[in-house]
Amino acid sequence: MANSVSFQRAIADAEATFNRLHPKSREIWQRSCEVLPGGNTRTVLYYDPFPLTFLSGQGARLTDADGITYHDLLNEFSAGIYGHSDPVIAKAMHDAIDSGIALGGLNVHESHLARLIADRFPSCEMVRFCNSATEANIFALAMARLYTDRSDIMVFEGGYHGGVLAFPTDGSPLTLPFPFRMGRYNDIEATLAAMRKDSDKLAAVIVEPMMGGGGALPATREFLQALRDAATELGVLLIFDEAMTSRMAGGGLQGFHGIRPDMTTMGKYLGGGLASGVFGGRREIMERLDPRHPAFIKHAGTFNNSIVAMAAGAAGMEKVFTPAAAQDLHDRGDRLRDKLNTLSAGSPVPFQATGIGSLVNMHFQYGEILHPDQVQFRGALRKLMHLELLNRGFNTARRSYLTLSLPVTDADIDAFVAAVGEVLDGFGALDLSTEPQDKARTLAALV
Repeated sequence: MANSVSFQRAIADAEATFNRLHPKSREIWQRSCEVLPGGNTRTVLYYDPFPLTFLSGQGARLTDADGITYHDLLNEFSAGIYGHSDPVIAKAMHDAIDSGIALGGLNVHESHLARLIADRFPSCEMVRFCNSATEANIFALAMARLYTDRSDIMVFEGGYHGGVLAFPTDGSPLTLPFPFRMGRYNDIEATLAAMRKDSDKLAAVIVEPMMGGGGALPATREFLQALRDAATELGVLLIFDEAMTSRMAGGGLQGFHGIRPDMTTMGKYLGGGLASGVFGGRREIMERLDPRHPAFIKHAGTFNNSIVAMAAGAAGMEKVFTPAAAQDLHDRGDRLRDKLNTLSAGSPVPFQATGIGSLVNMHFQYGEILHPDQVQFRGALRKLMHLELLNRGFNTARRSYLTLSLPVTDADIDAFVAAVGEVLDGFGALDLSTEPQDKARTLAALV
């Protein structure tokens, strides 16, 4: 078909279908706007014309307020690794609730979960819990500055370490005022030069072994090893933010690459679906949090050892998300990415999928993407893809990001790939000369 449909018309048609299918979600959102800015309390969940309200989930399926059921290919932005209503997790939660949920003391679940984490991630010789990966990163950076008695933190453009530690290309006004210096992801020469300049002031380098919000862009093994070598040489702490990537192949991407950081931060699924974060590292660093240590540092948090989160997290890691299950999920994600990339040859618009294992981002461009500044956002295409997939019963992120959960099957993957192929075929009718130009330069700008 000759290109004839404008982007404005295509989006209007997709929104009309979306509006017709979801009157109850629209009504709930409109009421929410009276008391919540934007009708929600988590920016990433907002999209126009309005975000869906989900009422229930089972396995790899979600049901919204209008009774429509979806294949869930987003799974709480990687936190929902167990899918919905896993019976092992549910039993652990119920048992914990029955025993009392706010006892104001130590509980048996926190040390159990800590040992499971230490066994799976050797870099975590000792750990502390908190309430999110954002908190974990804040505490890890503060610990690094105190431990090294240095001030500066190296981050990477396009990186995301939480709502107050975001580094999109155009900056974020909510980012904490640490003295940051910027590295360039996957650029060894530029990054090592930035590390060596005034290295006596550099306390830590924090890096995602794969950028999630930046577009599911994996760091090369060579880049991560160069960071490890330089950090050792300069007396700098290397921190791996594995909030998203700790799900990889049993031991996170540090295990996948065989590179051991000084500290590791995690969150997402580690509380079994409840709010939880963890930071851990070498014993001599973490021992500073021991009240018996002569240079003791206080670390507080009322819900750090939430009984329900600790019980759910321990049950999940021990009985459900075993190393074997992690490897299987990793392999399933690689199969999904390979199948999506087979669509590229017949697509009327540039198309590829990036990532590692069960974390995937679809992009509307050709060529290798190593740095977040190379990502072409192409917001109109992403919006159309998102709406068309929702209208077909597939839940993904507006930024074309998806993550797999354990209940997602190969049949689910095949159905999703077929739906993406159908949407891409429909893009053949678009008049690409009418594509709006993006204001946001990177995906991380919208995390």
